[in-house]
Amino acid sequence: MKILHLMRHAKSAWDQPGLSDRERGLNKRGQRDAPRMGEALSKRMAAMSVTVSPARRAQLTLEGLCAGWPALAELPHYMEEDLYTFAAPDLLEWISAQDDSHRRLFIIGHNPAFTDLVNILTGDNSLHNLPTAGYVELALAIDHWRDLQQACALMPYSLFPRQLSQD
Repeated sequence: MKILHLMRHAKSAWDQPGLSDRERGLNKRGQRDAPRMGEALSKRMAAMSVTVSPARRAQLTLEGLCAGWPALAELPHYMEEDLYTFAAPDLLEWISAQDDSHRRLFIIGHNPAFTDLVNILTGDNSLHNLPTAGYVELALAIDHWRDLQQACALMPYSLFPRQLSQD
């Protein structure tokens, strides 16, 4: 069994129209939600390395996640150009190529790719939209990443910023 952890980047800023999509940062809500999600996830699971899209908003989401989850900040993290995609087939290809020595993967990236990926892997189209800074855990009924296919996953857990207390 493999475990896939997916987190969509936190809410991005649109206040600088001249910036390219890759260069956009986070707005105030995104800056608030990423650390809160890090703190909440730290209470659920052990820290692990994260692979993140090169987009600035994804990088800043990882920074915020680490701010709320200090043990996560102590681990190496990886930027992967192939995760700057909005298409689920690209993600399927990248995940399928991962080394089997990794029992679990944690990825920070983009929609609609993540929502579509969850629906493909669970085979049920029950996730209408993975919100910004939203997290899902997928339990995959596979032993090798290359065996990733439609309807091979269950979603035992999800967490969205709106579920957190406003403290």
